[in-house]
Amino acid sequence: MECENYNLTRDMERENLNLNPLQRGGILPEAAREALYDFGDGYSVCDYCAGRLDEINKPSINNFLGDLAKFIDSDLVRTVHGAREGKFTVINKICNPGDSVVIDSNAHYTTYIACERAGVEIIEVPSTDDNEKKITMDNYKKTLEKSIDELGEIKLALLTHVDGDYGNLTDAKKFGKICKDLGVVSLLNCAYSMGRLPIKANEWELDFVVGSGHKSMAASGPIGVLGMKSEWEEIILNRSPKYPKKEVEMLGCTSRGAPIATLMASLPYVIERVNNWDSEVQKSRKFVKELEKIDGIRQIGENPTKHDLVRFNTPILHEIGLKHQRKGFYLYEELKSRKITGIKRGQTEWFKCSTYGMTDKQRTYIVDSFKEIVEKLS
Repeated sequence: MECENYNLTRDMERENLNLNPLQRGGILPEAAREALYDFGDGYSVCDYCAGRLDEINKPSINNFLGDLAKFIDSDLVRTVHGAREGKFTVINKICNPGDSVVIDSNAHYTTYIACERAGVEIIEVPSTDDNEKKITMDNYKKTLEKSIDELGEIKLALLTHVDGDYGNLTDAKKFGKICKDLGVVSLLNCAYSMGRLPIKANEWELDFVVGSGHKSMAASGPIGVLGMKSEWEEIILNRSPKYPKKEVEMLGCTSRGAPIATLMASLPYVIERVNNWDSEVQKSRKFVKELEKIDGIRQIGENPTKHDLVRFNTPILHEIGLKHQRKGFYLYEELKSRKITGIKRGQTEWFKCSTYGMTDKQRTYIVDSFKEIVEKLS
């Protein structure tokens, strides 16, 4: 049997400046790349497993999970196959089919899919009707209280800590207090925050938090983190009667091999970079300010931004595309010729980007490149 050439080559990070917000927080440090090589084989972390992934001591997954729990200020954690799996696990165990769950309208599509898979109804908290598209805690509280009044009970409320459309940072501490005061279980989606900025689950009075290793914690993935208060351990991590070592919701074991090995190798690096979060935010704000000096480019979302993911409306780039022989593809090609990637092909009316982890020199180069493109073609 002959196979096709699957074109398994990629030089996105080695040869280019990648602006894709999905990938900026997932770039592996050297220690994680070495772990990727050593643990690339399928069940490679299972050489010394006695039946429980979380109890393996070579490599020291058991100690790692303890360190990870301390890092996010949670009583205990489990790794899952992604933030979406963590969300589904919580929804599936806390709610029954037909129950209603309150979520923010900036939630990631996987929040909706997780709710649909669990068979629950969705009640949305609206964002502000302006360019910032914020989820305010006043709106969240009003929606949650109204839902409880109308339905009698809401078992679970979910908030997106940082959304993937605008990069808006919500008030997790106020969310936790609102839910606690109203007797509603709280779940915070930290896919774009855990591993970038400090997470304080217990201080914020949150029942559950989920994060993404491959999106924001410098792991190869797919892998996610599910943190919880100890009071939920018996419910979420209930054991199988037939296989008493196995946790049912984890389907026995979750991430094996390269995903968890790279997450483990990256944790010291991630802990250190979280300490520099305020500096990253200031650099992101400076990047926005410089790019907005171009007439026809304006940030959409909370301004000044509190995150590295930023979204721009770019009518000037769209106008150029209407007259350009390559139409909307010109922008991708102009940027690629300057070794800048991450903006989708054909997209000119708006774009999302992140310069997380880049140097000042690299950020300046990107801004100057956009200026050159506009000056040359407008």
